[in-house]
Amino acid sequence: MKKIMTLIAISISILACKSDKKEPETSNVMELTIAEKIANRYGIENWDTIETVKFTFNVDRDSSHFERSWEWYPKTNDVVLKSKNDTLRYNRSKIDSTFINADKAFINDKYWLLTPFNLVWDSGTTISEPSKENSPLANKELNKITLTYSSEGGYTPGDAYDFYFNDDFVIEEWIYRKANAQEPTMMTTWEDNKELNGIVIPMSYKKTSDNWELYFTDVKIE
Repeated sequence: MKKIMTLIAISISILACKSDKKEPETSNVMELTIAEKIANRYGIENWDTIETVKFTFNVDRDSSHFERSWEWYPKTNDVVLKSKNDTLRYNRSKIDSTFINADKAFINDKYWLLTPFNLVWDSGTTISEPSKENSPLANKELNKITLTYSSEGGYTPGDAYDFYFNDDFVIEEWIYRKANAQEPTMMTTWEDNKELNGIVIPMSYKKTSDNWELYFTDVKIE
């Protein structure tokens, strides 16, 4: 997925693709990449058993609240968007101008829900070698990798993400950099991991400098 992080009111859009990067074989044993180790920590090996993903995407900023709800059937790629005023159904293999805005929103919200999997799902990406660095928010020494998307294709190409994760491959913070700019566009914590049918979801993302939280409710993964 390429991604997009564009707030609709206050939400960010991100986009998804696919990738199959693997490290060279050592002693006839295929070593897992860092991306694969992170994805495994969040349960990607259980993904093939999942038939339905339902969730509500929420953003609170000061006194304002934004939400929209989704049903996604990964095996058929059928999507249902439920908002206050409407219900929209479409299939991602048959997207036209009627559904493009809804699909941008879906890609964004799904990316937040399943970000660790996109490290291995997405094509047209590069992933840096890991390094040890102090995290931007907690100022804590963590492991860091940078995911950079190609400058071509997708809804908004060329963005980059810096992931800060501990030695158990759990992500604690990240930075989003629009168009791979040097300065951060957004930084948030990752909080409240919850396991659902073997899939681990970060239920909350928070900024430390603003009264802002992105979080999920009514999550069902079956």
